[in-house]
This record gives sequence, C-alpha cells and structure tokens, in this order.
Amino acid sequence: MNPTSKNKRSKTSQAWLNEHIHDPFVHLAQRDGYRARAAYKLLEIDEKDQLLRPNSVIVDLGSTPGSWSQVVVRKLGQKATIFALDILPMEPIDGVHFICGDFREQSVLDALETAVGEHAVDLVLSDIAPNMSGNSVTDQARSFYLTELALDFANHHLKKGGCFLVKVFQGAGFQEYMAQMRLSFAQVLTRKPKASRNRSNEIYLLGKNFLGQ
Repeated sequence: MNPTSKNKRSKTSQAWLNEHIHDPFVHLAQRDGYRARAAYKLLEIDEKDQLLRPNSVIVDLGSTPGSWSQVVVRKLGQKATIFALDILPMEPIDGVHFICGDFREQSVLDALETAVGEHAVDLVLSDIAPNMSGNSVTDQARSFYLTELALDFANHHLKKGGCFLVKVFQGAGFQEYMAQMRLSFAQVLTRKPKASRNRSNEIYLLGKNFLGQ
C-alpha cells in the first residue's frame, strides 16, 4: 500500500469524524431519537411541500437505518401504510413493512411489488445511494443506475397525482435524469435541505403530480 494514500485516507477519516462530532444535526438526532441526521432532510422538505399526508401509501427505498421511516411514522402513525427496502438490515419500526434485499435484483423488486400488491402508492421516497468506491465516475454511474430504478418503480406504482422524492448527485447524467422526471410529473423541483452538507453534491429532486402511466 502506498504510504501517501494511507495518510490521505487517515486524514480524510479524521476530518469526517471531527465534522460528525460537531455536526448540530447529529446532536439533534440523538436528542430527538432519530437513527440518523438524514431525518431532518425529510422533515424540512415535508414542511415546505407537505408530502406526508394521512391515509397515504408510502414506499421508502434505501431506508436503513430507518430515519425517514421514523419521520413518516411519527407524523402519520397508523394513518399510513409504509413499505421500506434496503440492502442492509434495519431494526424494526412499528407500522413499517421492511424488505431486506438488493434493489438491483429482480427477485427483490418482485418481493417489494408483491408486498405493495394492489395498493396505489401516493409517495415514493428514495434516499438510496451505492457504497462509494472513491472513483467519482464509477460512483456517479452506480448512483444514477439506482435512481433510474427508483424512477421506474415510481412510474409503475404511483397513483395519478402522486409524488416522488429522490436523492441524486449533481454531475454527469443529472440533467438527463431531470428531463426523464419531467416526462412523468407535472412539476419537478430541486431541494437542498439544511441538513445536507454544503460540501456534498447531493441534491433532492421532487416530482409532483404524477401524470399517470
């Protein structure tokens, strides 16, 4: 191993740890009992766009550790039907139907579709992201493949007028993906919540009023 590369990784890890320790949203999550700081991203977007509504059917893609599902349950309680999926295990949350599996595999997608059944989905949430390799080109391609799968799922399961919130990374493929979303939704908006770190090129795209299959 190249000692210089090792030192760079050590410095990066130390910088991340220092940022994490001093992150106000980390402290808020610990105080409020959320499993991750990402909860505040959804909370801020929902405050602006009122996505979480009673009697909704909601699918949470890339759910682990479960902070977005927690937000949904805390706001809607038993007044929502929630399906969650992730490649990593997730500690149970009352009221959330969880499937553990790789979203890229057809068998896992089939299991999710079976669970959803005949429900017309009101909202698809996707905070899904690949394990990062450090190669920006590879990571961007992997990320957009997952977001394309999420959009395809939304296109097949959302009811007319439904909404789709997805995390994307700005870079190659971003404009093309936004153009794809505009074919399916009456309105496509960008959201950069305060809990999304400034140095991150992540951004959320919100598709409103699904036009129907």
